[in-house]
Amino acid sequence: MTDLGPVGWPPAPIRTERLVLRASEARDRATFVELLASPEVHTYLGGPRQRAELERELPEVPERWPGSFVVDLEGAMIGQILLRRATGHRRPAAVGKADLGYLFLPRAWGSGYAAEACSGALAWFDGVLPGEPVVLTTQTANVGSMRLAAKLGFAEVERFQAWGAEQWLGQRPPIPPSARSR
Repeated sequence: MTDLGPVGWPPAPIRTERLVLRASEARDRATFVELLASPEVHTYLGGPRQRAELERELPEVPERWPGSFVVDLEGAMIGQILLRRATGHRRPAAVGKADLGYLFLPRAWGSGYAAEACSGALAWFDGVLPGEPVVLTTQTANVGSMRLAAKLGFAEVERFQAWGAEQWLGQRPPIPPSARSR
């Protein structure tokens, strides 16, 4: 997120059953290039970026900013979780809320890693910014992403047309601080 207020960044690594969510490191650069240049990953995201452009433009330690987590499986990056303020969002229902995004390498699909990593990031978020809602936007055609949104507790706020396709905006209600400590 661009505005984490008093939250320090990066946090200590977040450990889930199989994964570690951590800040990016120089060793992740090649995987970021692969992830951002993948046609499969970007099927519902407007298409991939050119590999040569990424090789030229990505810094030595890419995506090292508040809200960007590398998803690490057994010491290797398999994806990225993003939590950022939805400041430039086209939908009024999302503006100012935390926006959850995720990208995973195709070889990591179908193993439950996205659900596990997103759940870990959301639990961290609830701990550092209690009571704040989170939104998620995806294309309705992206069946896997729609299933993940439901599994994570996002409920539909609206559907809208953008980028030549129907989009879905969901919101995960804030978890009250009292419910977290039970």
